[in-house]
Amino acid sequence: MLDKNNKIQNEERAVLVGLVHKEQNETQLKEYLAELAFLAETAGAKTEKWFFQKLPRPDSRTFVGKGKLEEIREYVKAKGINLVIFDDELTGSQIINIEKVLGAKTIDRSDLILDIFARRAKTAQAKVQVELAQYQYLLPRLKGMWQHLERQGGGIGSRGPGETEIETDRRIVKDKIALLRKRLKEIDKQAATQRQERGTYIRIGLVGYTNVGKSTLMNILSKSEVFAENKLFATLDTTTRKVVYEQTPFLLSDTVGFIRKLPHHLVESFKSTLDEVREADMLLHVVDISHPAYEDQMGVVNKTLQDLKAFEKPILTIFNKMDLYEKNTFDEWLDDEVKQDLLQQLKNRWQHETGDACVFISAIERRNLEELRATILDKVKELYQERYPYLTQFY
Repeated sequence: MLDKNNKIQNEERAVLVGLVHKEQNETQLKEYLAELAFLAETAGAKTEKWFFQKLPRPDSRTFVGKGKLEEIREYVKAKGINLVIFDDELTGSQIINIEKVLGAKTIDRSDLILDIFARRAKTAQAKVQVELAQYQYLLPRLKGMWQHLERQGGGIGSRGPGETEIETDRRIVKDKIALLRKRLKEIDKQAATQRQERGTYIRIGLVGYTNVGKSTLMNILSKSEVFAENKLFATLDTTTRKVVYEQTPFLLSDTVGFIRKLPHHLVESFKSTLDEVREADMLLHVVDISHPAYEDQMGVVNKTLQDLKAFEKPILTIFNKMDLYEKNTFDEWLDDEVKQDLLQQLKNRWQHETGDACVFISAIERRNLEELRATILDKVKELYQERYPYLTQFY
């Protein structure tokens, strides 16, 4: 895994496991497992093999069937695999049953995401949010997979007389959750005060699936240095910068990336961070158009925005990574005229679906950024005119 400086120490070797069922076909599962492999890489593990099985529903004891579990066990033993990652949430009893058979550490997608968030958390707010989500994830699993909390990285106090260890651990976790919620409320109040102090500026939030280039775009649009890299969840904390285009100021905020099957506890814990999305006057939805499942990713983001009651806000869709899209889509021999015609068809489609509220760019190649800036400026001026018609200096 990774140490605090994100350096690989003893890289874990992993296999991934998923199910094909009535709500998830094989094509979808392969996309999810590819994403799970990227998550594992982000956490510092190397994926060696994928396993999947067709079942009407997960096995209540071991998630997959007995035969498939034996197949995984043989591979794990033969290749010296030390980590098995399941694409869906496991119960505590499932984890302990699987580990007994496989003899290897077993985690699920939620646990993996929580691990990445814990490594990425830098500020006090993010650390409290992640720790709260971790304890909420742990609590319902204590009964099935009891173990001392020291193994989970948390402290454990002295046990009271007459209590079993599991009862004591459950009490400790509940007390810890209550304490973290109280601390998070205090941090939320401070963050809310800071947002109120931003005055009359129009506020824009960058949203999108994780790893679509939001932080890179944030750096370009605001000419600031925000951490960005080609890994999932590079940004956890909301970063807000004041931007001025042609004497028109506005606030631009980068937010945590969304993802499929994001653990509910994480969404709940990161409520204060996501308040930047709720309270924004306008959203820039950044899309990695080069990704083969970019439309599904757009759907995940839109669904999350609906859950946050932010979908009705003005949204400008920014289709990023057009350079990679063209490289992945067009053969070298393709005539330039045909290529331009296909690109125009793509643009016409999304202009129709977004009501002309979209721009196609390549942030890495600085392509079409002037059109993007001009579009943002026009939208910001409109918002100022609607909200503050007397503040003529902003438009």
